[in-house]
Amino acid sequence: MTAKDVDALNGLVVEALGSGSMSKHNLTRAIRPRGNKKVQAWMDRVSSFCSPALTEGLICYGPEQDRANEAVFVRVDQWLPKQKKVDGSASRQILLRSYLRAYGPATVQDFSFWSGISMKDSREVWNKLAQELAEVSVEGQKRSILDQDLNELAESSLDEDVVRLLPAFDSYLLAHARKDHMVKDQCYKRVYRNQGWISPVVLINGKIAGIWSCARKGKALALEAEFFEKPPRRLLTKIHDEAESLGKFLNASITVAVKDV
Repeated sequence: MTAKDVDALNGLVVEALGSGSMSKHNLTRAIRPRGNKKVQAWMDRVSSFCSPALTEGLICYGPEQDRANEAVFVRVDQWLPKQKKVDGSASRQILLRSYLRAYGPATVQDFSFWSGISMKDSREVWNKLAQELAEVSVEGQKRSILDQDLNELAESSLDEDVVRLLPAFDSYLLAHARKDHMVKDQCYKRVYRNQGWISPVVLINGKIAGIWSCARKGKALALEAEFFEKPPRRLLTKIHDEAESLGKFLNASITVAVKDV
């Protein structure tokens, strides 16, 4: 696919959605016969031919339709309020501020990894925000955070242990280039598995203590937690509390089993 082919495909997508939202199935039927041979061949080989139009901000996901478990697309100019235009440099500064507010302390390498922006461009936006950043030390390693968040971070403390059951591919697990602040090297592959799969994890005070899985048995759920090291007994109650919260969210009773290390 050349840039010209992609532009042509995006044009077909936008035109087809002119009358309103469409499911992926119906959008495919409307577009494929009108595309050239290269576009048709590409549509047959990729999981989402709408990705270029999504990336360009021409379309977005829209309201659900009757067809179950199928993506629905709608034109941005018809679905969202009119957006204020921001140039590339300013938009990257907004993105960096948002990133550090959510995932700081971090490094410029982390920001590049998370955003997909090249290191050269990441360093440029990082340097432009230098006066807004504060340097901190995390286990002897230099990191940065927004200066306006520094006091809150310095004064924060954990009054008690915090246990969370994070789902697979949780955004917390994707925010930094290096993961050694969260998981030990010998356990890395049990979380960040082959083919890009990321396991659901048991998080204790911000660090990955193990992985978990959940299976439905009739109307009930059976959750199994597998720790990398034997957890303190006081934390088992918190894991059960988290599991019960998950069960309430899914409207199901839930049992918890902790697998021996």
